[in-house]
Amino acid sequence: MREPHNITEVLNVQPDYLGLIFFEKSARYVGENFELPVPLQGATPRKVGVFVNHSLEYIAAKAKRYQLALAQLHGDESPEFCQQLKNLVPGLQLVKVFRVADNFDFKTLNPYKPHCDFFLFDTKGKDYGGNGIVFNWDILKGYDNELPLFMSGGLSLENLQDLQSFITTHRLNVHAIDVNSKFEVAPALKDIDKLQALKRLIS
Repeated sequence: MREPHNITEVLNVQPDYLGLIFFEKSARYVGENFELPVPLQGATPRKVGVFVNHSLEYIAAKAKRYQLALAQLHGDESPEFCQQLKNLVPGLQLVKVFRVADNFDFKTLNPYKPHCDFFLFDTKGKDYGGNGIVFNWDILKGYDNELPLFMSGGLSLENLQDLQSFITTHRLNVHAIDVNSKFEVAPALKDIDKLQALKRLIS
């Protein structure tokens, strides 16, 4: 999210989380001078900052300035980095993102588990961040469900019922779904009608 008017519209749909992207190469980058609209200055919805290989100091500064509840780490951050960030910003929850393909090794997750609160699985592509493409959900049959998941990767109104069925059938520990490109009219500009339809679908 970036545009104040659109943010206000989205708040009326009452999402649990709202994302602010601090990755400078993203088309959804909030920019250096972004200010929180007045309705966003409270605790609800919880604000998520999206970062890619930023420094500890940069993330800590943004977490303080924008009252972030979670940091979503989309880069090559190490388990040690996650531990240091937790120590630097007490109370900040961490969502470590992994881009998955059919040969993904779930042992990769183990060193992160003591330091992260959630994992997010997204489609592996050439760029960091979302690619708007669905990955093969069957990969998740190999996940041990130890940490709750944010589900992402090309989620749309057309495939969410299939996802819900998959989650239920395989008893996946899914905490939230992360929707973005399929619910936009332009980068960082959400389609309110689609978000309202999403809420009806998952309620």
